Amino acid sequence: MKFLSFLHRWSGGLIGLLLAVLGRSGAILVWESEWISLTGTHDPVVERIEVLSVIAEREVARGATRITFASPEIGLHLVTRDSGAGAYIAQDGTMVASWSSQWQRPELWIFDLHHHLFAGHNGELVAGWAGVFGLLFVISGSILWWRSRRNWRPRLLPRRFQPGPIVSHHRDLGIIVAPLLLLSFLTGTGMVFKEAAAAVLSPFGKIEARAKPPEIAPTKGPARIATLLAEARARFPDAALRRLNAPTKPGQPWSVRMRQPFEWSVGGRTNLTFDGSGRLIKIDDPATSSRAASIYEKFLPVHSARVGGIAWKLTMTLSGLGLTILGLLATWSFWFRKANKRRRPDSEGAGLEVAAA
Repeated sequence: MKFLSFLHRWSGGLIGLLLAVLGRSGAILVWESEWISLTGTHDPVVERIEVLSVIAEREVARGATRITFASPEIGLHLVTRDSGAGAYIAQDGTMVASWSSQWQRPELWIFDLHHHLFAGHNGELVAGWAGVFGLLFVISGSILWWRSRRNWRPRLLPRRFQPGPIVSHHRDLGIIVAPLLLLSFLTGTGMVFKEAAAAVLSPFGKIEARAKPPEIAPTKGPARIATLLAEARARFPDAALRRLNAPTKPGQPWSVRMRQPFEWSVGGRTNLTFDGSGRLIKIDDPATSSRAASIYEKFLPVHSARVGGIAWKLTMTLSGLGLTILGLLATWSFWFRKANKRRRPDSEGAGLEVAAA
């Protein structure tokens, strides 16, 4: 138990601040659709292929690489361009807001912080490993709590901001949010380390690895976006159009992402791939995927509280804020207590010298 306590304390002191950053940014993103206050954010979605096609043609001609269509969460089209530039477009085609860098939109840089720590793929791996340590913290903390369970008191904040009361508060609050943190860490790390998640879910079937976009031969005429969207709608008449990805270099295909009624993910997992002339060359239909893939598809909406309504949003907010408080106070108390221990021998030695005199 002493060794387990030692590992728990030292690991928390070293990465507690990182976990606090992930918890706080995640709690903010849960309410993204509520605090984005642009005109048209909360407009009901009216999906008209002809209007979407005109908007998409115009924005792709201006350099858009991806267009995320309006959804019940945010009633604006999100246009993504190179180097972090982009725009919000109203459903009638009106430009609502534009930016040349992600730093001009808080929802974009907070998302980048939470998912990539501003460091791309390497930052995503760091965040994923932080989640692995978070899982170990939940397990080891629950074991350590069991020894002193009779002293448990539910507290939002410690009685006093001193190492002893903070440690007690850490133990008491930690066991309350432990189930939520366990779910947050499992879904978060599962999305980062897909191969590991596939191994865990293997009894339920196989999860196909994310394939690279197929190479396509050059074509004489460019694809018309109206043709792509119309084909996608004809193939899946009950699905919602969610995203259009344009090729960024020769040999890359177009793709249209859709969301069928049974899918939990807001962005959908139904994907249609087209060559440069608009010919359909591949369909990825989650309705034909394994049970493991179906479970994995639910990781993101559960983690980001895009299902379950206001109740689940509040639940995941509690998870994020609990992780923030635990991480910040654990880091502060760990280093504060170490500082006290370093100063203590000097003061004790001075006291002995005075007594000897």
